[in-house]
Amino acid sequence: LKEVSKLSSGPVKQKVTVNVWRILLVTAFLLSWEMGVKYKAFDSFYISQPSEIFSDLTNLFLTGKILPHIVITLEEALLGLTIGTVAGVIVGFVLGKFKSVAQVLDPFIMALYGIPKLTLGPLFILWFGLGIKSKVFIALISVFFLTFFSAYNGFKNVSPALINTVRLMGATQGQILRKIILPSCVPWLLNGLRASLGAALLGAIIGEYIGASAGLGWMVNYASGMYDTTRVLSLIVILSTMMTIMNGGVTLLDNRLLKWRASAE
Repeated sequence: LKEVSKLSSGPVKQKVTVNVWRILLVTAFLLSWEMGVKYKAFDSFYISQPSEIFSDLTNLFLTGKILPHIVITLEEALLGLTIGTVAGVIVGFVLGKFKSVAQVLDPFIMALYGIPKLTLGPLFILWFGLGIKSKVFIALISVFFLTFFSAYNGFKNVSPALINTVRLMGATQGQILRKIILPSCVPWLLNGLRASLGAALLGAIIGEYIGASAGLGWMVNYASGMYDTTRVLSLIVILSTMMTIMNGGVTLLDNRLLKWRASAE
């Protein structure tokens, strides 16, 4: 029992230590920032100060002004993430299955991937208007390629010997897909999903920045035009928090789906 408690307490203690160091670093950074502005080492016009940002955040949430904009941006990002992920996985598996098709389409896919997504924003606004569709499409395009490459590489890295073995044992194509291919691709897909979170949120923000009447991107654009540094930094804090929460959700999903990997270690 003592040995078991030692083994279990080791990772817990390390996690607590890491969290304490994180808190200390953030606290030291914020105090240095606050004191630097207070004693005129930094110009608050350009970087504001933590106390002002905290006050602005408190006002935004207490008045409820920020909530509709958060909902709009989240809806755009999550729709783009969902559709882009599904499309990327399907196309990745299809091209992984039919290698000749993948060879034909490879240069075209890379050419499309190389187009800066920011340049597509005005086109999507023109095609789909200033509503939610244009923002979803920008987020979708950003997510699609990240998911596609993850799914395609995951499919290519599935062991052919394992597939041939279960096929000889009488497994159908559907069983091979469900029992071998998809489980083997899960780590790749989760890595793609983790990268896609930021891409989806960024795509929604870019769309709102180019043309919108609501959303966090619109608020950032408006605050920038008014030279309101405090509001811009408050919105950056909100976006960072949203990203952290979404990433935490993927981490929980990772731990749940890959329990076998943790136990093997």
